[in-house]
Amino acid sequence: MHNSVRELGLRLYDLVRSVRLLRQRRADERPAVPLGLVGMLLQIDQPSSGCHAHELAQRTRLDPSTVSRSVAALVAHSLVERRPDPADKRASLLAITPAGRAALAGTYSWYGEVLERALADWTPGEVEALSAALDRFTRDIDVALGNNDKLEAAR
Repeated sequence: MHNSVRELGLRLYDLVRSVRLLRQRRADERPAVPLGLVGMLLQIDQPSSGCHAHELAQRTRLDPSTVSRSVAALVAHSLVERRPDPADKRASLLAITPAGRAALAGTYSWYGEVLERALADWTPGEVEALSAALDRFTRDIDVALGNNDKLEAAR
């Protein structure tokens, strides 16, 4: 293994640790969205008309049972609601509630404040370069892994 690849592996380990610390701190300071559910709430917020749980499972590449438990927790916290699907009376659409929108806004704000502090000494070009590199890297990892793995083990 090339030294640069080994070094990148070490930096990725550090990044994962930092992300875990961020998630935990956010959950401690902004508990409106329970730990581990921000990503699910973000995914439910993507389509403006709501989404079905099976679509959410496909989009997140999580097992339907995991999605079901996460949605149930979000519903229990009044962050998401189930609405009847007008096209299929047997199904329900998941939609973010006003409380869910407020919690997401608070989450965005909290992460924004932390990132502003962390990147205070960075130039706008450096921030853009990091963002572009991370975007490319995550897409390339997805391709390298075959783009079809479930994420259960990665949670």
